[in-house]
Order: sequence, then structure tokens, then C-alpha cells
Amino acid sequence: MDSLDEQILKLIASNARIPFLEVARVCGVSGAAIHQRIQKLTDLGVLKGSEFVLDSEKIGYETCAYMGLYLKDPEQFDVVTEALRHIPEIVECHYTTGQYDMFIKIYAKNNHHLLSIIHDKLQPLGLARTETIISFHEAIKRQMAIPEWEEDE
Repeated sequence: MDSLDEQILKLIASNARIPFLEVARVCGVSGAAIHQRIQKLTDLGVLKGSEFVLDSEKIGYETCAYMGLYLKDPEQFDVVTEALRHIPEIVECHYTTGQYDMFIKIYAKNNHHLLSIIHDKLQPLGLARTETIISFHEAIKRQMAIPEWEEDE
């Protein structure tokens, strides 16, 4: 990784739809060089793709909640994780330290829908209990800052 990679990452992190030729113009290199660098960053796993971000409220999901999950049997991490993958309202799942075995982010149409997801989809997974935190508003959402790389001498 070098300063050109850093510059490319900063540009595409701020606008995933920026044309590669525009990135090339800003960086002062050819379009082919940008394509090669993007491919290299993808192969290294630095870039995991690009995506469109949906506004959950505008598609009818007004409730965003975070849930701490306590498993009855902590050896069931893999089984529970696989089951969680099949619940479309769950958009993130983390193994955590601290009081929870797992922590999830979930979108629901409203509080009633959230309750039905908890009762009908989550409780049957072998959970001892859950703790739910409802988000009123997402105040900050951003990409990770791109670190400064030093050139190899």
C-alpha cells in the first residue's frame, strides 16, 4: 500500500460511484492504473465491494433496534448465527465480549413487527433472553478513516 492507494481509497470511500477516469484525473495517473490498483486492493481484501445504501424508513422499516442475545448454550454460536442469516430483518451480527454472547442490529416496520420478530423468529433459536435498545436516530454513520501510509524507501 502506498500514497496512491491511500488517495484512491479516500476518493472512492467518499463516493463509491465516482468514475474511475475521474479518480485517475485527480490522482494524475491513467485509467488503466486505477483499474489495476482497484483490483489489487480488492484482491488484498482491503475493498469488499461497493453498495447502494437504502433508507430504511423510506422503504417502510421505521424501527431500528440493537439486541444483546444471551444463548442458553454458548456452544450453539454457529447454529444460531446460521439461523440469524435467514431472518432478513437482521442486518448485522457480532460475537462480543462483555455481558452478551451476540449483538445484532435489526430493522422492523414498527414496534409491533419488532415484537413479532423477537417472539416468533428469535426466541425459538435457543436464547436464554434478549435485551433490546431502540435507536431513535442515527447521528453518525461513516466509513473508517483511511490511514496515512508511508512510502517504502
